[in-house]
Amino acid sequence: MPINLLLKCHDVATTKSFYEDILEFDVRDSANNTCTVEKEGGSIIFTSEELWSGYPKCTGTIYFFIEDVEGYYEQIKEKALIKWPLQDMSYGTKEFGVKDYDEYSLAFAKRI
Repeated sequence: MPINLLLKCHDVATTKSFYEDILEFDVRDSANNTCTVEKEGGSIIFTSEELWSGYPKCTGTIYFFIEDVEGYYEQIKEKALIKWPLQDMSYGTKEFGVKDYDEYSLAFAKRI
């Protein structure tokens, strides 16, 4: 079952630019001043509207499982803020982490 997240961002235009230019996601405008970012079937919808009080915040990590995690790491490692480098994890993934413009933690992984 696919899951879609709706997250608050500081600025939709800046978020679009970050996901398109830095992380090389497919980015499109969506309903009601939102944008949708997508990578290999995983997607997040961002809004700067005041749907929730406070600043953008998430205490977890958002995982995207992708086919060529090694190649993707090489593509973006010089452009993105890397939280942890590409590595084999004890729980059966090869992954790396980045921080986005709104300080959300994203991981890109494949099962090994």
